[in-house]
Amino acid sequence: MRYIQTLFLSFFVFALSAQTIKPTDNGSEIFFSINNFGLSTKGSLSGLSGSIIWNTADLKTASFNVSVASKTINTDNRLRDEHLKKSDYFNVEKFPVINIQSNQIITGNKPGEFIMEATLTIKGVSKKINFPFNVISQNGNTIFGTNFEINRRDFGIGGGSISLSNTVKISLKVVAY
Repeated sequence: MRYIQTLFLSFFVFALSAQTIKPTDNGSEIFFSINNFGLSTKGSLSGLSGSIIWNTADLKTASFNVSVASKTINTDNRLRDEHLKKSDYFNVEKFPVINIQSNQIITGNKPGEFIMEATLTIKGVSKKINFPFNVISQNGNTIFGTNFEINRRDFGIGGGSISLSNTVKISLKVVAY
């Protein structure tokens, strides 16, 4: 009987420390910016889906598999958005999602900071990336925040455009419950 009680208690403690949560568009922000002809062009994406297993007590069990709908790209310019949905940019008909899947999560150098090694897939091209992120709990939600950069050419976005910077700045605030 003592063994069953210990097993139950261990399972209960694990269930409290590791939780599967869902990302939501409500309160989340997925922004990007890139220089085009020397001017900053900004935009956003939405349509979050996937799952996050978050466990600060044992980061080896933590994982992210989160996607965003590529057709939701919004730069506040309808004509530009339609162009970005075509094959030379995001090819949203063939590649409807942008996905990030964690490979490893470790503790960062600052309090509350973590480092994620992940595979980012855009337009059918998968590349490993690393970035720091922070986590806070607020109103029963878990909020993940980060800023990082990628090279658009790594993912075949925008072809050989010389007016478009190669560096894309990404800012994420993902609310999960």
